[in-house]
Amino acid sequence: MKDAFGAPQSMLVLGGTSEIALATARRLIARRTRTVWLAGRPSPALETAAADLRVLGADVRTVAFDALDPDAHEITLGKVFAEGDIDLVLLAFGVLGNQSRDENEPGSAVRVAQTNYTGAVSSGLVCARALQAQGHGSLVVLSSVAGERARRANFIYGSSKAGLDAFAQGLGDALHGTGVHVMVVRPGFVRTRMTTGLPEAPLATTPEAVATAIETGLRRRSETVWVPGALRVVMSALRHVPRAVFRRLPI
Repeated sequence: MKDAFGAPQSMLVLGGTSEIALATARRLIARRTRTVWLAGRPSPALETAAADLRVLGADVRTVAFDALDPDAHEITLGKVFAEGDIDLVLLAFGVLGNQSRDENEPGSAVRVAQTNYTGAVSSGLVCARALQAQGHGSLVVLSSVAGERARRANFIYGSSKAGLDAFAQGLGDALHGTGVHVMVVRPGFVRTRMTTGLPEAPLATTPEAVATAIETGLRRRSETVWVPGALRVVMSALRHVPRAVFRRLPI
């Protein structure tokens, strides 16, 4: 298999300017990856990301992709797969939103849900079908610990990630035995542009640490990866805290 031992020769990034995705691409290019597709809204940032990866020795191409335009996903992504097998698809797009604004502006809340969930369902299914047709490959989905239990501080974002997480788990079960591997990655607070200015949560991590965990998970054919690993225990405990107590916790 071309993507054996967690070292894909080719990868497609949905969310081509994601800091976590780019850290993952850099790490994989240093190992074995030679072809990278960065899918995202056309922008200078997308072209800069592509140029930076080319310096590392990869053949990097960009493709216009908008999570909020699911009607175009099948055609857009189909053209990528028509160019050759893709060993790894990294679904890395998403928006955090602004909780206080989104509660008062339902349209903004809907945009968060449509980006993080609806857009991921659409593009995820298109890619899953293509991976299944070629008979191999991995689909890595960036979820979040925020989806484990809705918190007052970010329940709109958290609910969208909860839906994404459940979808990815179900998709993994549906593809079991087909040669396609689905891995759900649940990072905690990651220091990125998206979280700049927010109070840092305990067990905060970096894009590079998430990238390392993704590579390790691919090598082990893991189905779920927590970053950092200690969050698995923390969230297991929080999941069972009585609701009346949970809503009073300073989290």
